[in-house]
Amino acid sequence: MSTFMLKNKQLDFTPVSNIFIEKYMPKARGEFIKVYLLMLKYNTCGEMGVTSSILATSLNLLESDVLNALNYWNDEGLIKLIPIDKMGNFNIEFVDLVKESKSQSKEINLLQALNKNSTKDMLNDIERLLGRPLSPKEMTTYLSWQDDFNFSSELILILFEYCVSRGKSDYRYIEKVAIAWKDMNISTIEEAQNYIKRTEDKWIKIRHILNYLGIKNPELMKPQEDMLDKWINDFNFPLDVIEKACNICFQRLNRADFKYIDGILSNWNKNNLKTIAAIEEKDSKPSTAIQGKGNYTSNNSKRFTGQNINNKSSKDYDDLEKELLGWYNND
Repeated sequence: MSTFMLKNKQLDFTPVSNIFIEKYMPKARGEFIKVYLLMLKYNTCGEMGVTSSILATSLNLLESDVLNALNYWNDEGLIKLIPIDKMGNFNIEFVDLVKESKSQSKEINLLQALNKNSTKDMLNDIERLLGRPLSPKEMTTYLSWQDDFNFSSELILILFEYCVSRGKSDYRYIEKVAIAWKDMNISTIEEAQNYIKRTEDKWIKIRHILNYLGIKNPELMKPQEDMLDKWINDFNFPLDVIEKACNICFQRLNRADFKYIDGILSNWNKNNLKTIAAIEEKDSKPSTAIQGKGNYTSNNSKRFTGQNINNKSSKDYDDLEKELLGWYNND
């Protein structure tokens, strides 16, 4: 048996699909195109990874511009942006645009599908909801959900009504919702309505909290939305408890700070303080953490007093407050 060793040569160029140039590049912002091409170059060269800071510096952009660009290409379906953790790290997979283009050959079956009155009625209703005509690709995708996802025409219409009610009519967004419903095994009208009710209840509470904080911008960043969802669903706090945490934040910082509020609520959840009464009862008791520091005896038997505590620096107070909030344990 023989072994043949190959000497690999790194490409000195980056192949760019004509589909990208003809279909996607004309409508994209310049900085988005720059980010896509540089990421494609790293991917072609076999780089293990790259940070948003390096990308931003190389392209003379802000890191937020880089993240916006990657989210844009993810929404367009040119890359798959898959979260690795909750620290803002992602796996990125480039979609083969040639394969995607070939898959659109299914559109030829539209002529046969449109002969059915039920199909035409569903597509007409979707166009009415969106307020615009559908492209052949959209029609093919929406019809494929009937076979691939086991969605009925009525369920598909409910899905569109839900998306439009949230001000979302983009093709990629609607497709993501459909995939999410499939992954949650939503296949009946009743299951869809129950899910929508739960989601709407959550967003009613989120809007209430944002209004309480004086935040009028409805566009939430993902980390903020995740925190709000955690307070409402994971911790299962009633609104009055969340409002109390907000009040404490205002009193101490004179501003709204999501991380600070999250620290308060995380500590309350850790100690199973789920009501205002339970929190006030806990607050009325002397702090064991401060007592412990006050009663500490050193080797020379010198006992710390309240005066000793008052002499501690503001930095020590900050550290103590973070410890009481449970931030050290959460980091």
